[in-house]
Amino acid sequence: MGTPAPFAKMNGLGNEIIVADMRGRADRVTPAAAIAINADPATRFDQIMAIHNPRTPGTAHYIEIINSDGSMAQACGNGMRCVVQALAAETGQKLFTFETVAGILNAEEHADGTISVDMGVPRFDWQDIPLAEEFRDTRMIELQIGPIDAPVLHSPSVVSMGNPHAIFWVDDDVWSYELDRFGPLLENHPIFPERANITIANAISPEALTIRTWERGAGLTKACGSAACAAAVSAARTRRTGRTVTVAVPGGDLSIEWRDDDHVIMTGPAEWEFSGSFDPASGSWAREQQGAA
Repeated sequence: MGTPAPFAKMNGLGNEIIVADMRGRADRVTPAAAIAINADPATRFDQIMAIHNPRTPGTAHYIEIINSDGSMAQACGNGMRCVVQALAAETGQKLFTFETVAGILNAEEHADGTISVDMGVPRFDWQDIPLAEEFRDTRMIELQIGPIDAPVLHSPSVVSMGNPHAIFWVDDDVWSYELDRFGPLLENHPIFPERANITIANAISPEALTIRTWERGAGLTKACGSAACAAAVSAARTRRTGRTVTVAVPGGDLSIEWRDDDHVIMTGPAEWEFSGSFDPASGSWAREQQGAA
């Protein structure tokens, strides 16, 4: 085993997150390590948020995001809230600027403990999502699952929130759909060359959405922050809601505001579970002993 790295097991509304402290190191969390960590029920996760030294002046840290299948993710809003809580507890700092593959993200911890993350600007052009073929209007594209004359899900809104999202609108209970069965098929549909996050959404009022998400590279999740943002902006684009909504995910509620400057602000909680150390190469880990000298 190499030199172990500290980690914190956390969650954002049930979105299982591991915050890995890779500062001051030249190595990275390997796909094999991620798969091994996820195989242990105690450390099962949706994303690893690996905190690295900054690469760009003016940013606090570079954040690498790894899915539970070892693949890389571009964005994870719930994971960013966990990163902010962990760093704020360590440093007392409240405002942060991070770099991710998806770009620069600003975040803030509030006095009540909730955390806001600027998820950036949504992208709607088909080539930016990306899609495999041109659709001039991405508020609704031709895609369905089930019989042609009676599809179970159809005509999703599609958007990039740093990663690709498809939002299927329904008028009934989002729990009445077998997302565990449809999710893998739609995630890997040829229309999505980089795969996609698949969300079932119901606009229950002009100020509220209920969603469930099959997360690309992670599967069913209790919360997906970027999916909540994608659903919120897609709801506003299709005139189902206004630009500020409460999005109910299986793990709780997120507040999403699509500001006039086009930035999407997500606000919600984060929760620490336990800490430990792990080998970024193999994934072997040990829990921190509470009360140890």
